[in-house]
Amino acid sequence: MATTTTATVATPQQAQTTVEPTGGPFIRHSEPGKARIYDLTNQSFGQLINQPLVAIPGYASKFRLRVVASGGVNGNSTSVAAAADAPENAIQLFTIWDALGTPIVSGPGYETLRLIPMFSGGFGLQGSADTHSLPSFSAVATGTTSAGTGNFTFNTAIPLEFAKGYGVLGMADGDVLPKIQVQLAGSASVYTTAPPTVPSLEVRLNADYYWLPQGQDIAPPGLGTTRQWFLQQGNPQPASNTTQTVTIPRQGGWLDTIIFILRDSTGARVDAWPQIFRFNLDGIGEISTNIDEIYDDMAIAFGVGLSSPFPARPTGVIALSRKTSLGQQVLGLLDTYEVALSTSPGTSMTIEGAPWGTGGTGPYTLNALLGQVIPSGTLIQGLQDFQ
Repeated sequence: MATTTTATVATPQQAQTTVEPTGGPFIRHSEPGKARIYDLTNQSFGQLINQPLVAIPGYASKFRLRVVASGGVNGNSTSVAAAADAPENAIQLFTIWDALGTPIVSGPGYETLRLIPMFSGGFGLQGSADTHSLPSFSAVATGTTSAGTGNFTFNTAIPLEFAKGYGVLGMADGDVLPKIQVQLAGSASVYTTAPPTVPSLEVRLNADYYWLPQGQDIAPPGLGTTRQWFLQQGNPQPASNTTQTVTIPRQGGWLDTIIFILRDSTGARVDAWPQIFRFNLDGIGEISTNIDEIYDDMAIAFGVGLSSPFPARPTGVIALSRKTSLGQQVLGLLDTYEVALSTSPGTSMTIEGAPWGTGGTGPYTLNALLGQVIPSGTLIQGLQDFQ
């Protein structure tokens, strides 16, 4: 029997500028981009930076901040030393407002620029979420020789996006832009012993963003939804070896990350956590367990506290995540938000020490850095439809 042979003809290559066919999600029609916003040199400690932002043809997914201290000079007589929160505490207060003037991020440098990237799931995962592990990081140069200049470099980011495409800010309209304010701290905050000649600072702000989709009238999902970060102080201030309940004020929206920071009366972070840690929401015992299990859960979820080369858990810091709907680890922008905590301004959040531990100088101050999603409509829940 004769065999029929059918020729195969290759499809001609499409031009690289071909627009995606209509349909599908926003991220299919957009492209990731990076943009420079400003780079300010010769800034002094204690200075206020209120530089206007510039328009970007798309939607910002994160703002990247780089701070470089250079020009410090030391002889052999001064033993330069840095504070425990250095170098991020070179920023006294970092604030982002949206285009309508609503604050969406506000807090001190260590909390916003070190802890948010580490635990939010929006900038790196596991070990790479620690900005001190990145190749761009250079710790404060300390010591008694000419090498102890006090110079340092750190790159960090404030992620706006909390799930793929959700939480971004529009940047295309130059007349209606977000606002960022950076209050630099005094040098005494960074150095416990400063070099004879204190460095000057370079502050650079860039953005990661999604381009406006070409040839498509499509917007990011849930446009207007934001994940907001605020630092709240708990009351009362517990003393060591006492059984006290601390209340955290101001909730609202959907909590996906809760970061607790415990400091003593000098402001130093201390691990004076109670051996039995009890976390209650509206009187319901969400967590009641030994503190070592909290540390282990953090290692599993975030990768902190595992053996080298993973980063150590920051002293005085514990974090609880609700971005683990699909697994035990925080998977960045991949989450269904099925287990996000629904709260309101009337929600009661308490932490009970049974009893509180010891260390440092009491009484202690318990702060909570809350990552809360405020949706413009219905909160994203379930797997996103990318068809």
